[in-house]
Amino acid sequence: MPDVSIRINGELRTASVPAETTLLALLRDQFKLTGAKLGCDVGDCGACTVIVDGKCVNACLMLAAQADGRDVLTIEGLATPERLHPIQKAFEDQASLQCGFCGPGVILSAKALLDDNPDPTPHEIRDALAGNLCRCTGYTKMIEAVQAAARVLRAERDAQAEAEQRRTSRDTTST
Repeated sequence: MPDVSIRINGELRTASVPAETTLLALLRDQFKLTGAKLGCDVGDCGACTVIVDGKCVNACLMLAAQADGRDVLTIEGLATPERLHPIQKAFEDQASLQCGFCGPGVILSAKALLDDNPDPTPHEIRDALAGNLCRCTGYTKMIEAVQAAARVLRAERDAQAEAEQRRTSRDTTST
């Protein structure tokens, strides 16, 4: 069995897996990261969505060996023990999910979108979430949650940039 080494949620993980093992099976069965779900098993529902090297991937369709040497983010790697990620918090605040089955995939799809486009239109959000099927709530509250998260993330980025500018300014004046 070949070994695969994957950086999962920032931690390098290695496993020996049969060649036919999917990334989803590796995450769930060997590493006990169960946020990504097995839904349709053909890449249509989005329940198995993870982010690989910054792009959304259906983990049920990707072989574990294809993830060798790559960076994988699962829903378990999004929050810290102290704080939900702003996207998770926005989904909670907007009551955007009911059963939660689609939640991890939807939230990771939103993260990938906001990483690429910090100010998406509702149409762009709808397109980014199109690969995730939800049978409980519909998408209106999800779109509102992504918009709310985008505002928070932009404000955080602006505050960081301002703090960095003040620090740089202080460093230049003190020399």
